[in-house]
Amino acid sequence: MTIRTPIMNVMTAAARKAARSMRRDFGEVEALQVSRKGPSDFVSAADERVENALFAELSRARPAYGFLMEERGLVEGADKAHRFIIDPLDGTTNFLHGIPHFSISIALEREGQLIAGVVFQPLTDEMFIAERGQGAWLNEKRLRVSARTELSDALIATGVPFRGRPGHELFNAELAALAPEIAGIRRFGSAALDLAWVAAGRFDAFWERNLSPWDVAAGIVILREAGGYVSDIEGGETMLESGSILAATPGLHATIRERLVRARQSAQAATAI
Repeated sequence: MTIRTPIMNVMTAAARKAARSMRRDFGEVEALQVSRKGPSDFVSAADERVENALFAELSRARPAYGFLMEERGLVEGADKAHRFIIDPLDGTTNFLHGIPHFSISIALEREGQLIAGVVFQPLTDEMFIAERGQGAWLNEKRLRVSARTELSDALIATGVPFRGRPGHELFNAELAALAPEIAGIRRFGSAALDLAWVAAGRFDAFWERNLSPWDVAAGIVILREAGGYVSDIEGGETMLESGSILAATPGLHATIRERLVRARQSAQAATAI
């Protein structure tokens, strides 16, 4: 049974409270007021309500902490060592189309290091949590990544570049490098849940490019505490800065990374011709 620290209690309580309006709005998704932020990138009234609720709850509990949020951006705090990184609705497009696969994502950073993460799927009541050195949990169940080591057994999640995003040719090259060798590929539309599902052993790996820090910060903590390996696709630690991420079981990370890097090199060579 997990023993939750005060900060984890704060983060999970904020997620549960913010999720109340999300559930109501999902039941009335067709009536939402929706505005465009850019091509295929929508922000809804539900998104804003959840972020406002998270900001209010976390600010009340930790008034000096800073924030990095999808809608508000950077909010400086008096305590420069601590910062919450928040995605109020990861999977907005799913939400707006009535697809019940989305999440609230909250991470805590201390002096530039990710130390805690919460990914909450309000419709299934699945609360994925982790603190550095304390393990990863799904509700009261301890999480561990799968033990799979063979590509032929692997089920891998990814994100496909959509309209207005770069990288279509590169993604096609990466897909061609992996698809013939693995058991299956899934694109579910919530990077935070993809990472949490790797931690839970539902997926064996996840890769994507051009993500934002709030898409992956909480999932990185959860994945690492579940025994997984996570890096940028080149093998470095620039996930939050570059938006490139590869998360996998210990037995598959290096193999998948090698194929993705080779695919990028081939795509660049083809472009240069």
